[in-house]
Amino acid sequence: MSGQSAAPPAFNGITPVQQMVASCSGAIVTSLFVTPLDVVKIRLQAQKNPFPKGKCFVYCNGLMDHICVCENGNSKAWYKAPGHFSGTLDAFVKIIRHEGMAALWSGLPPTLVMAVPATVIYFTCYDQLCAALRVRMGDRAQEAPLLAGAIARVGSATVISPLELIRTKLQSQKQSYGELTQLIRSAVEAEGWRSLWRGLGPTLLRDVPFSAMYWYNYERTKSFLCERYDSREPTFTITFISGAVSGSIASIVTLPFDVVKTRRQVELGELQAKNLSGQASSSTFSVMRRIVAQDGFPGLFAGIFPRLIKVAPACAIMISSYEFGKAFFRKHNQEKILGQPQTSNTRQTEQH
Repeated sequence: MSGQSAAPPAFNGITPVQQMVASCSGAIVTSLFVTPLDVVKIRLQAQKNPFPKGKCFVYCNGLMDHICVCENGNSKAWYKAPGHFSGTLDAFVKIIRHEGMAALWSGLPPTLVMAVPATVIYFTCYDQLCAALRVRMGDRAQEAPLLAGAIARVGSATVISPLELIRTKLQSQKQSYGELTQLIRSAVEAEGWRSLWRGLGPTLLRDVPFSAMYWYNYERTKSFLCERYDSREPTFTITFISGAVSGSIASIVTLPFDVVKTRRQVELGELQAKNLSGQASSSTFSVMRRIVAQDGFPGLFAGIFPRLIKVAPACAIMISSYEFGKAFFRKHNQEKILGQPQTSNTRQTEQH
C-alpha cells in the first residue's frame, strides 16, 4: 500500500472537480464572447429611446439577467450616455476608439460573480443526475436528460436565488455593503428567511421548462448528428450546432415566461429605486393576462428575434466549451492511466 491518497472517483472518465472546472471555463468564455454584443445593443437602444431617470432596463448576456436603473448623468453606472451610432459595426468601432477596448466588457464582473457559481452547480448536477437516471430509467433512458435538466435547474436556481436578490438590490440602489447587510437582516427579521428567495417562482417557471427542453433536444440532436456523420465522439462542430438548435427551440417555447419575468424585473427595479418595494407586482399569470389585454397574444412573444440572436450563440458557445473541457480532461486522465503501468514496469526493470 502506498502513502498517496486516493483520487476522487471518476465519472464518465473525469472527476467532479474536473467537471466543475470545465463548466467554469465555459461560463467565462461565454461571458467574454457575448457581453460585447449586448453592450452594443443596449447602447444602440439607449440612443434611439433614451432611458429617463428612475427607469430600468434589463441587461442580459445570454447567461444572466441584470437590472440597470437609469440615474442622473453624474452616476458611475457601467453603461455610458447614448452616443451617435449609425449601426452595430459603427458602434463597435466608436466605442473602441473613444472609450477603449475594455468598454465592450462593461458589466462583466457582476455577470461572472453570479454566472460562474450558477453554471458550475447547474452543469455538474446535470451530468451526475443524467448518468444516474439513465441507469435507473432503463427503456426510457432517452427521457433522462429532460428530467435531469429540470432538477438541476431547480437546484442551481434555489441556491443562487439569495445572491440574485442581493445583486438586484445593489444594482437598483446606491448603497454600501454595510447598509445592504443591515437591509437584508431587517428583511429576514420582518419576513423570515423565505424573503431571501423572493422572485424564485417566476424564475423557475421560465428556466425549468427551458432547461428540460434544452437538454432533451441537445442530447437527441447530438446523437442524430453523430450518427449522420459517423462520428464515435461528438466533435466541437456537432456540440456547437446541437447547442444552438436546442437553445433556439427552448427559447421560443418559453418566451412568454421570459417576457413576463423581464417585465416584473423592470417593475420591481423601478419600485425599489423609488423606495416602494412593498408595492410588488402581481403574480406571473396576472402579468400574462395584462399583457394579452394590452398587446394581444403576440405581446407574449415580443422580442423573439433579439432573444434568438442572443440565446442561440450563448448556448452554443457554453455547451461546446463545456464539452471541449470535459474531452480535454478525459484524454488527460486516460493518458495518465496508460502511463502508470509503463512507469511501474520501467522501475521493476531498473531494480533487476
